[in-house]
Amino acid sequence: MKNLSRFIGRLVVWFFILSVGGVILFRFLPVPFTPLMGIRTIQQVSSGEQPQLHHQWVSYDKISDHLKRAVLASEDQRFYTHHGFDRVEIQKAISEKKTGKRLRGASTITQQTAKNLFLWPRSSWFRKSLEAYFTFLIELVWPKERILEVYLNIMETGKGLYGAGAVANHHFNTTAEKLTAAQAALIAATLPNPLVYSSATPSPYMKKRQALILRQMRTVHLQEKNDTK
Repeated sequence: MKNLSRFIGRLVVWFFILSVGGVILFRFLPVPFTPLMGIRTIQQVSSGEQPQLHHQWVSYDKISDHLKRAVLASEDQRFYTHHGFDRVEIQKAISEKKTGKRLRGASTITQQTAKNLFLWPRSSWFRKSLEAYFTFLIELVWPKERILEVYLNIMETGKGLYGAGAVANHHFNTTAEKLTAAQAALIAATLPNPLVYSSATPSPYMKKRQALILRQMRTVHLQEKNDTK
């Protein structure tokens, strides 16, 4: 029993050391690979497909401001005011669950970054607990600009596509820096499920989502202008 307790104790200590070390490390270094990339590659091989993995790191200042606004508008409009957890969206999700409505997503960009960078896609209470822990660490160590930079570089944007650079190249034959507002809104519209929705061949539903995000982007833009006054 003592040996088991010691083993668990050491495991907890090493997890703490490695998790804090990883968050500090990726505060400064580009992210070359994520667990999600590995999982998707294994899934492709298991289904007999040719594995596809396209990912290229693009620095924050080389990513279109249109894409930054589009992602903020569609995924996390209170990104700059919360500390990793959006209480307003969480409360809305709880209220809608009580009324029997379809469960809405309440994950912030920081939470999604934590999940994509350190964890796995399948949801469970255990993963959610780890996600909350990593979200707290990331918000503690990283500035908001870095969180958004990492998210835009590791988000899944299509089959075998990860990040702004890959989707700009493969779906629009351009660079992350030159994405237009319309293209950026289309990419953001796929983020709930980029394996079902495609920015390369958008459905009528996707085009409606694109139009909505474009309108919301104007609000985000005005907020940015007000913040600089």
